[in-house]
Amino acid sequence: MADIKEAVRKRYATAALQIRESGSCCGPDPAAGDGLNADPYATLATEGLPDAARLASLGCGNPTAVAALEDGEVVLDLGSGGGLDVFLSARRVGPSGKVYGLDMTDEMLELARRSQAEARIENVEFLKGEIEAIPLPDHSIDVIISNCVINLSVDKPGVFREAHRVLKPGGRFAVTDIVATRRFTEEEQSDLVSWTGCLAGALHTDDFVAGLEGAGFHDVELEVTHDVAPGAVSAIIRATA
Repeated sequence: MADIKEAVRKRYATAALQIRESGSCCGPDPAAGDGLNADPYATLATEGLPDAARLASLGCGNPTAVAALEDGEVVLDLGSGGGLDVFLSARRVGPSGKVYGLDMTDEMLELARRSQAEARIENVEFLKGEIEAIPLPDHSIDVIISNCVINLSVDKPGVFREAHRVLKPGGRFAVTDIVATRRFTEEEQSDLVSWTGCLAGALHTDDFVAGLEGAGFHDVELEVTHDVAPGAVSAIIRATA
């Protein structure tokens, strides 16, 4: 498990450093499949946001488009990376709201904070930490978003428990993620390249729903959006705390 976590950290640290040094990202991941590389923000206005934030968006969807954010809400982005979803959410909730970005990778956090300073966005705070141990108080968040990150965790039940803990009663969980449509073998799950490419760690659709319900969520919905690889799809997952 420690090997997987370190492999994930290294991959995204490398991506952040490449963006900072050369102004470009690492390119498509051959382990991820063509479907993972489609631009989910193609029809969304991202003007006024730093190029680094856009380049560092390595997700599989656009959770801000499905979260129905409102003025004044407090939002948490699990695995916020370069900060694009955080910044887009900050626009949605307005100056009376706030958005936290949580990431475990120092290099991504540095990139995100630089972009925040460049864009002069005040209602945002980036936190270092792991999504299995969220450094925020109980019942402090209105909405949790995440973009293709939960599949990277080695402790999905812990992620779901923590998400439920920090959400206010009735709070919303609205994420995009890669989920599996078949059961991966142990050999497939042990492939570090495939895991860091968002495939080997993907939960089966049934397990994702059951995991959320087991953590206390209700009204769980899973909507498949597109194929990303044999046996894996991108999906929108919504639930209520």
